[in-house]
Amino acid sequence: MKKKFFICFIIILLAGFTWFSFKKHNNNSNQNIEVSSSTENESKEDININMSVIGDIMCHNSQYVDAFNSSANTYDFSYVFENIKKYIEPADIAIGNLETTFAGSEVGYSNYPRFNTPEQLATNLKDLGIDVLSTANNHSLDTNYSGLVSTLDYLDKAGISHMGTYASEEAQNTILVKDVNGIKIAFLAFTYGTNGIPVPKGKDYCVNLIDEDFILEQLNLAKEQNPDLICVNMHWGTEYQTKQNSEQEDLADLLFNNGVDIILGSHPHVLQPMEKRTVTLEDGSTKDCFVIYSLGNFISGQNADNTRNSAILNISITKDGETEETYLNSVSYVPIYMYRASSGTKKFKVLDIEQSISDYESGSNDDLGQSTISTLRTELKKIRNTLGDNIKF
Repeated sequence: MKKKFFICFIIILLAGFTWFSFKKHNNNSNQNIEVSSSTENESKEDININMSVIGDIMCHNSQYVDAFNSSANTYDFSYVFENIKKYIEPADIAIGNLETTFAGSEVGYSNYPRFNTPEQLATNLKDLGIDVLSTANNHSLDTNYSGLVSTLDYLDKAGISHMGTYASEEAQNTILVKDVNGIKIAFLAFTYGTNGIPVPKGKDYCVNLIDEDFILEQLNLAKEQNPDLICVNMHWGTEYQTKQNSEQEDLADLLFNNGVDIILGSHPHVLQPMEKRTVTLEDGSTKDCFVIYSLGNFISGQNADNTRNSAILNISITKDGETEETYLNSVSYVPIYMYRASSGTKKFKVLDIEQSISDYESGSNDDLGQSTISTLRTELKKIRNTLGDNIKF
């Protein structure tokens, strides 16, 4: 009797265990199906970034004399950017054109026509929020090849990436690609020349000169990196002309037709127009591109007409989470002015034109005076006439 009871107990126990295992397996299977289904239906989010762009970064002797701190025996340019830092520092990536060299104090700081600027400017630019600088322009060799290399070294120390000038052939053929929150952007830069200063023999790699075959070679190297966008800085055009010339337009066509998405122009020291371009690709599809032929001066000691007004560009870019297509959304701008006080210290300051006018009219800040405000209104009209409306893509 006890034996029969024990056998029945074992059978019941096994049956219960089997039922429990089946039930657990069935529940787990359902959960796996639900998780798998949820994962399959989950859509990838779009990536949105903002690119800030400024024009020529120049430094005349009037500027570095003003920035000298005698008590600390050093230079500090940070006060120049206080009024507009809020537009650049928060950007996901910020770009400019460095139109001077950092050859070091031992060479002697110098003014036009061969610039050598206190290297503290590099640190101040980094603090402003600048991430990438083009170094290919007509002043690249102002302090010769050694100054060119020294400039790159100081930018590296400051943590600013650069393109357009190089210390080796290997570096020239290594395209700068920045991963900006998941969007890969390739950066290149080219210049029409170096103010008649010859490129050293055997060092052709040190400056990217504008040559159509060379440009295409560099673009092919960029494409090998599979970037989402290609951005090119072009040092071109005619100084002090507020309209692009036919050579700029032809080069823009060449760049756009060979994969470039954004062209940022410099050299004229004055603003030139910006425009949206729709390009037809080899497969018959189209894409929208952007060019600004010249952004003018961001900072400088120049006084000629239109050399003190400029703009900070804000380029909005999206990468589609599903298709991984990357495209431009919009281009807007902040009108700015390189202000120079007639007396005192810290005379130079980049002003947000519209904010300065608004503050004066509201009575919250009348430091600039009626004459300067009148100038700012005039410069604002010039900027609007040249750049036109913000661009939507």
